[in-house]
Amino acid sequence: MAAPRPRSLAPVLVPLAVFALFFATWEYAVHAGWLRRLLFPPPSRLVSSTVELVTSGVPVGKLLADHLGATLARIGGGFLVAVALAIPIGLLIGSRPVLDRMTQPIIGFCRSVATLSLLPLALVWFGIGEASKIFLIGYGCFWVMLSNVVAAVRLVDPVLLRAARTMDTPARRIFMRVILPAALPRIAAGARIALGVGFMVIVGAEMIGTTTGLGALIMEARTFYRTDVTMVGMATLGLLGLAIAAGMTRLEHALMPWLPREREAGR
Repeated sequence: MAAPRPRSLAPVLVPLAVFALFFATWEYAVHAGWLRRLLFPPPSRLVSSTVELVTSGVPVGKLLADHLGATLARIGGGFLVAVALAIPIGLLIGSRPVLDRMTQPIIGFCRSVATLSLLPLALVWFGIGEASKIFLIGYGCFWVMLSNVVAAVRLVDPVLLRAARTMDTPARRIFMRVILPAALPRIAAGARIALGVGFMVIVGAEMIGTTTGLGALIMEARTFYRTDVTMVGMATLGLLGLAIAAGMTRLEHALMPWLPREREAGR
């Protein structure tokens, strides 16, 4: 039996080297006067600003963990509500051609409406509390998720369906054993896209009616010309999205072990 091949460190070391070179060049450009410190604070300043956010907070008393927790709760709440509604509705619409044709204009129209344009209505309907923010995130995620679930069911390979029907498989069993497993990869892709929409919406939703959240932190920093805090807030939001995306990838591999992994596919 052949010994397992050692894993290469290049996929990790190369991105780290690129990031290190980028930040070193940025730091040097600021100290050399090529970039204005107020507009492009150096990485060393961003590190000290992160320490300030972690220890004392901006505004004072609002720590980075508080902002991060509030944003994560709002994104998670809106996203989970959207997924819980979109998957069963999308499976029903996708499996019924008549419903699909009837709802296509509605889904297309609602998905085209910019989510943040509903902010005034959300404030009127739900007030400035958490409900309005979760509604906006849920609205943006729902229509993206719904359209992807419908497409996932509609695009199931007809050869698989014909093969199941030739064996006199009951309709319910075809749905559970053929349609659903075949649609899962596209549904998972739709969840990723919907989550990205949630991250775009949260910044605008948190800029009104709250002082806690990464969007509120970015707005507060802009008010006081704290470009460094703005960049730290943006970086934190990006790292949060990266961590959630990595978690979703692991979940996909656990739920769909038959899909080839990128690492294995590249061998």
